[in-house]
Amino acid sequence: MKPVLGKFAAQAYALMRLVVGLLFACHGAQKLFGVLGGTKASDGLMMVAGVIEFFGGLLIAIGLVTSVTAFIASGEMAAAYFMKHASAEKFWPIENHGELAVVYCFLFLFMAAHGSGDISTDAVLRKK
Repeated sequence: MKPVLGKFAAQAYALMRLVVGLLFACHGAQKLFGVLGGTKASDGLMMVAGVIEFFGGLLIAIGLVTSVTAFIASGEMAAAYFMKHASAEKFWPIENHGELAVVYCFLFLFMAAHGSGDISTDAVLRKK
């Protein structure tokens, strides 16, 4: 069975990459700059997370080196889940409020496998 919106797959993927990347960059902006209702990170690990989220999110949004960047972001989200959310008492994301970390982890893992897509900065650079 053909997907209903299959002919728009490239556009839908580009839109997903843009939205997810920008939302991820917002999390980084919270940590790096203390904006958008966040608190500026004070320790080294949170600063590293902020850099990955902010700059990685922007790279993913524009579709530049998406495979590598998304793979790093996926790993960061897996680490965030197990370091911050998972515990011996409440492992499941629905119980420990880690759903967003898990969703980001698997979205980025998909993007790492899929690449930047046809509508991306990488696609433009490949044509030159």
